[in-house]
Order: sequence, then structure tokens, then C-alpha cells
Amino acid sequence: MKFPLSLAAVLPACVLALGACSSVAPVAGTATGAATASATVQDVRQLGEIVDLRSGQRVTAEQLLAQLATAPRIIVGEQHDQLSHHQIEQWLLQQLQGQRPQGSVLLEMLNPDQQAKVDKVKPWLQTDPVVRPEHVAELLAWQPSWKWEQYGDLVMTVMRAPYPVWSANLDRSEIKQLFIDKPAVQGKHSNLANDGKVHDKLKDIIRVMHDNQIDEPRLAAMLSVQQQRDRRMAERLLAAPAPAVLIAGAYHAHKDLGVPLHVQDLTGGPAPLVLVLAQQGATVLAPQADFVWFTPVVAPAVASAK
Repeated sequence: MKFPLSLAAVLPACVLALGACSSVAPVAGTATGAATASATVQDVRQLGEIVDLRSGQRVTAEQLLAQLATAPRIIVGEQHDQLSHHQIEQWLLQQLQGQRPQGSVLLEMLNPDQQAKVDKVKPWLQTDPVVRPEHVAELLAWQPSWKWEQYGDLVMTVMRAPYPVWSANLDRSEIKQLFIDKPAVQGKHSNLANDGKVHDKLKDIIRVMHDNQIDEPRLAAMLSVQQQRDRRMAERLLAAPAPAVLIAGAYHAHKDLGVPLHVQDLTGGPAPLVLVLAQQGATVLAPQADFVWFTPVVAPAVASAK
């Protein structure tokens, strides 16, 4: 399928979101406190399997926390439609705050034009008012494309926490303009013009996600937007108070494709520590992440007959 330009302009917002636009069925429950929606501490600790990809050894949730607690910058890569991933993120942030003061949390799900709303609502929530989570979503102008039933508990946790919450994405107006201009990012790690490895990998992913039915102009536009989003996330992560945690889609988190390359371009230093959350059976290798937390597979939803 070929998309008209007006529709294609908004597709990059989820093109490499590792399932944000897929039809995986959500876990039962809502962000309003249903028992099936929120994993207990014990549930999260026992959820799936954690591997330190640097050594190849399995580690416990507590051992992972000890490693994360020493890192000034962390990127957590998720599959957007997996509620268990948001539960793990919520638990990690709660536990990390108990081990050392959290400097900031950055969310791919927030755009710059929402930052003022976040900054206004957050101090009010610090007073611990009785408020419906859905009302907070309205105050934040939470985007419907990021399902509130998936993200509500996580967002309420970070919004009530004492540290700042930063937007990490591009505004839609920026995405539309980038889709037209197709600017290239500058940097040897993220560009690698001599061999094109990063660009080739990203293009392959985009082609697969569009069933190989995408023309070259749109492919070039989506590549540009994806890398500009990664560059924005890197800039925001570096500017945010440390220790900082960025939560984004797994492709953005990958050390061989996404934000870590841009951090290296901007600083000339090492990449942030990367934890990828993935369903069991997925392939996540050492060049892509420092840790992987495999979670149980959620079966795809069965489409109803029409």
C-alpha cells in the first residue's frame, strides 16, 4: 500500500515503534486501578527472564537495579503495546528512586507542545489531590495514539514523583516539515556515510513494516524523521538532570541504531546504559543493548469478521 503524503507525514511517529501500530491484544484492565492492570512488586520480579548481554548471564531484578542505579543515563526500550513493559518501567522507577534520588524521566510519548502542561500539572499533583487519572490525561492533552489504558499508571507515577518529567519527541509540525525536507543528521556514529550500515538497517526495518510496498521518496523521508527523532531524544537526554531515564520504543533504544549513537556523536563519550524489554523469543544481541528483560508473549488479537 502506498500512502498519500498527508497521511504519510504522520506515520513516522510510530513507524519504528516496535509494535505501537500492531494488533497485539492488551492485558485486561485499565489505568484506574483494576487489580489485573497493575503488577505487584513480586509479580514484576518474577516476570520473564533478565539477561546481562555483556556477560551472557541471567540476573535477578535486584541485580539489574544495582547496575541501573550507578548509571547517570539510562535508556529503556519498550514494545509500546505491551502492558507488562509499562509495569516493569513503573516498578524500576519506583525502586530506583528508593536507591538514589532520580534526576529526571523523559518520555517519547510527550511532545514539546505538551511540556508546559506537564510543568503546570506536576506541582499540583505533588499536593496529592484526589483526581481521576483520565482527568490528568485531559490536562496533559495526552495523545490518543499512546493508549492511556497502557500508559496511565506509569504516567501517574512519574507525574506524582518529585523529579521533573521531560518531553523527548518531536512535535507533529516538526515531523511534517522533516518529512518534506528530509534533512540528514550529522555524526560518524549515527550516519556512518562510509559504509551506510545504520541507514541500511533502518531502511530494511521500514520496508518490512510496510510490506515492502514503499517508494524511495517516502523511505528517505521516514529514515530522516526517525533519525531526527533519535537526535532529539539524545539532545534531551543529555540536557536533562541526571540521573536521567529515557523511555522510548526499542528501536530508538538500540545501541546499533538509535539514540545511543546520537549521544556518542554529541559527546564523543560512551553510550548510555541500555535496557531493552522484549517478548520471549525475540532476538536481542549484545551490540543492541546491555540488558534485556524478556517478558511472556501476549497472543495477537483475533480480528472479528465484518
